[in-house]
Order: sequence, then C-alpha cells, then structure tokens
Amino acid sequence: MTPLDRDAALALVHEYTQSESLRTHMLCVEAAMRFYARLRGEDENLWAIVGLLHDFDYERWPDPPHHPLQGAAILAERGYPQQVIYAIKSHADYLDDCPRVSPLDKTLYACDELAGFIVAVAMVRPEGVVGMKPSSVKKKLKQKSFAAAVNRDDITRGAADLGVELDEHIANVIAAINEIAPQIGLTGSK
Repeated sequence: MTPLDRDAALALVHEYTQSESLRTHMLCVEAAMRFYARLRGEDENLWAIVGLLHDFDYERWPDPPHHPLQGAAILAERGYPQQVIYAIKSHADYLDDCPRVSPLDKTLYACDELAGFIVAVAMVRPEGVVGMKPSSVKKKLKQKSFAAAVNRDDITRGAADLGVELDEHIANVIAAINEIAPQIGLTGSK
C-alpha cells in the first residue's frame, strides 16, 4: 500500500466516518478534485485523494482547530505526503499558518462548500443532479434559508481564487458529481 492508494484512503474514511451524508460529501469533493486535475493537467490521483480525505476527521473532531489538525496528525502518522496534509489543513479558514497557495489548496477550498451545496440542491430535485444547471444552483444560493449552514461567501471567494467564473465553476462541479451520481444515489427518482 502506498499513501496515495485510493482503497486505503477510502478505508480511512470508513474507519473515522459513520455518517453516510458526510461520506457522500467527501466522495463528491473527490470527484470535483479529480475533474479539476484532469482539466488542468494535474495528478488526478493526488488531487482526488485530497478531496476524499479532507473531512475524514470531522465527525470525531468537528470543532476548530481540532478539525483538520487531528486528521493532519493521523495522515502524517500514516505516511501521507506533506502536500496532501497541507492542502487539507489549508481548507480551514481559521488556520492562519496555512494560507492557500498552490492550485491544489485553492481547488479544494473552491470545491468543498460548493459540492455540499450542489448535493443539497440535488436532494430536492426529482431528477437529482441529472440535468442540473448553474442557474438552478444560483437561484438556491440566493435563498438564504436553503442549506443555511453553507457559507455563500466561501463559494464565491473559492471560484474567484481559482480564477474561474462562478457559473463555469458550478457547471464543472455539477459535471464532476454527475460522473458518480449513480453510485451515490443522486440520479433522482425517475
């Protein structure tokens, strides 16, 4: 096993996370990270692993700064590369010593909240994520009571940090989630 083995990373997710919705979130961020790596000619496996593992410690240590610092320590013990650990730490705004500097760091931050929000939108649509348009997501973003825990500023700031228009970023993350929609139950009730 290597530290960038997907099966080992998924086993770590299952070891620390019982919540199916949190596991689904991590799978969606993994898909979005893989999509962006492919789009930008980066290491798909590395980027996907970062997306998959970014919240694996959240269920046990949800309070800052324990999340993601507890997870970072576990990843270090298990031999994960510093690049993976740093990117995961950088998705937390409250860790001043971990600014987002690399494309990997910025992409994780940009995909995290948006992937969660897109899943929330998919759950209230009869067709799930299938056929979803950025305009549908933007309409729900304006509705403050919908998925109220999602920080809208993080979504817009993330797209800006990536240098991608918000509509394009939303479309990219929708496309990424569509790739895994059947395995995570987001194809709707049709």
